[in-house]
Amino acid sequence: MNEAEIQHYFALDVDYKRIKQILRSDSVLSSAIDYASGIRVLRQPFFETLCSFIISQNNNITRITGIIERLCELCGELKDEICLFPTPQALSALTVEDLAPIRSGFRAKYLIDASVRCQNGLISEVFLKNAPLEDARRLLMTIKGVGPKVADCVLLFGCERYEAFPRDVWINRAMAALYPNGLPDFALPYAGIAQQYIFHYARTSGIFK
Repeated sequence: MNEAEIQHYFALDVDYKRIKQILRSDSVLSSAIDYASGIRVLRQPFFETLCSFIISQNNNITRITGIIERLCELCGELKDEICLFPTPQALSALTVEDLAPIRSGFRAKYLIDASVRCQNGLISEVFLKNAPLEDARRLLMTIKGVGPKVADCVLLFGCERYEAFPRDVWINRAMAALYPNGLPDFALPYAGIAQQYIFHYARTSGIFK
């Protein structure tokens, strides 16, 4: 990576000082930010993010990592002795049977469907980044195996949609305890960033012990 690519990937041009100042208007969010103020939402490549979250369903980190590594080795371009993440074109040319070596189980058919839809233009990254959030979410959920959580993860981490708010068991538990009526309105444009602070705070601070 060159300097410009590093700046882009780590979203170093995003004014987190201002965003945190806005979110700190709420005392709970202020405590969550203080607990892990360095959290950032990276600019991850859209297609890689989509496939990675499809793979993550009902899975653990070790298995997810292994599946992604095997997928890259199977059909990713080799560059500087590193297997890059496959393109939609490369992955859409394969069958479920071709993906057997990556040992992704039922997720293989979802990966194929996602790659075909991206390759033929049915899933447009430009649309997802610019459409109303509900329309973007609805489009992603036309992909086999993509539900609301995966859709919102893809929008947040792969499309820079900071208003997207992925929900899992921990977030639902935290929101029920901390924000039963939802986030304050001022936080909604940065709901996804707030979610990251809340998630880490809820998982590791011991507030639910």
